[in-house]
Amino acid sequence: MTDRSAAVAELTAALPEGVVATRPEALEKYRFDWAKDPEAGMPCAAVRAETAEHVQVAVGWAASHGIPVVPRGAGSGLSGGASAVEGGLVVSLERMTAIEIDPAARCAVVEPGAFNADVKKAAGEHGLWYPPDPSSFEICSIGGNIATNAGGLCCVKYGVTTDYVLGLDVVLADGRLVTLGGKRIKDVAGLSLLKLFVGSEGTLGIVTRATLRLVPAQLAPSTLVATFDTVRGAADAVVAMGRVVRASMVELMDRPTVNQVEDFAPMGLDRDRALLLVQSDAPEGAREQEMAVIEKSCVEAGSVDVFVTHDPAEGESFVRARRLAFPAAEAAGSLLLEDVGVPVPQLPDLVARVEQIGVERAVDIVCVAHAGDGNTHPIVMYDAADADSTRRARAAFEDILTAAIALGGTITGEHGVGRLKRDALPAMLGPHVMELNQRIKTALDPDGLLNPGAVLPVIPAGQR
Repeated sequence: MTDRSAAVAELTAALPEGVVATRPEALEKYRFDWAKDPEAGMPCAAVRAETAEHVQVAVGWAASHGIPVVPRGAGSGLSGGASAVEGGLVVSLERMTAIEIDPAARCAVVEPGAFNADVKKAAGEHGLWYPPDPSSFEICSIGGNIATNAGGLCCVKYGVTTDYVLGLDVVLADGRLVTLGGKRIKDVAGLSLLKLFVGSEGTLGIVTRATLRLVPAQLAPSTLVATFDTVRGAADAVVAMGRVVRASMVELMDRPTVNQVEDFAPMGLDRDRALLLVQSDAPEGAREQEMAVIEKSCVEAGSVDVFVTHDPAEGESFVRARRLAFPAAEAAGSLLLEDVGVPVPQLPDLVARVEQIGVERAVDIVCVAHAGDGNTHPIVMYDAADADSTRRARAAFEDILTAAIALGGTITGEHGVGRLKRDALPAMLGPHVMELNQRIKTALDPDGLLNPGAVLPVIPAGQR
């Protein structure tokens, strides 16, 4: 028996039967997230934790043997943040799905493996709502949402995950469990460590429980759909309306995206134009004013057609079309998925530059956007079996990151840096902020074992 296999046997014996997976065929499902990073390794084992104590045992075991740990939720991540490390340990939170609603405190106490959709449903049974709303809300987990500070379709008005995290239980790199925050609305005792872990992509600790703020249920929205000859025209409308109103959803689909969605699930969308989807959930009187401003902004920006509905079911059909953008792109072939954002006034320049990059690199790029907050998802399509197509796609991917930075934007608005964007982070942050990031990482994970290679480069032990 090798040293590594003896160590794995020790881990298996320390946890209940069925918690530790070691067979290659069982481990295969834990290698990749949705980014399908080809450099993902084969782990030595996967711990399918059922309690916080299981996570502590796993992390403590890994620390004692110097084995890297990759935390994993539902595997729906899009930046390679949950790609397995060769010979490392995957700690899966998929079995930790408990949800407890406290309607008096307007909070949900949730384990990390619970799906976003299930939290929404549980809150809804009490007339409450959990607003963070990723496109993948039906299949993504709360732990993954916290790891990447996920946003989604409603965040233009209601904010992102960090705005709803009141407390966290976190297992640190040495196996200790700490509790940060709780059901308190206001709490400034000590440094804001709670916010440090939100968005840290499993590089500082592993979340085993979260206390989430809930709000009263959203009013049924009215929906406006406008079509444009150019995606820049749609973006101009977004900038104009944003100066006056705060819609509850502002989503953009360029013409190639509309066509992919129609190919994937025909819904009667206008294949010849870009589409702008806007919703307002303001109270009755204010809603009429908001919708009038939104429609005026679209018309003045050159919309070809504007359709308004106050029927929630009809409006939801357009939201569904927007949510199908990623599955439609995945069905169309190999892809590299971006997540770049800019200040909203620079949105027209960004979408125009993305179109230009597609022409320059001779690649197809489809683009959807949480346009109201300047967060775009350009998707670079390519043929993975063609080396030249792959090269051009990767060049376009890098060009888009560079374009976002040049416009005062970010290389990731909500998907995280992961492994796929790690090399672009220094250009985004600069040397001094990179050094601060590394110091924090080293302070909380001195041996560099938590999700190594995600977000920050791996620093050799002698240089930490």
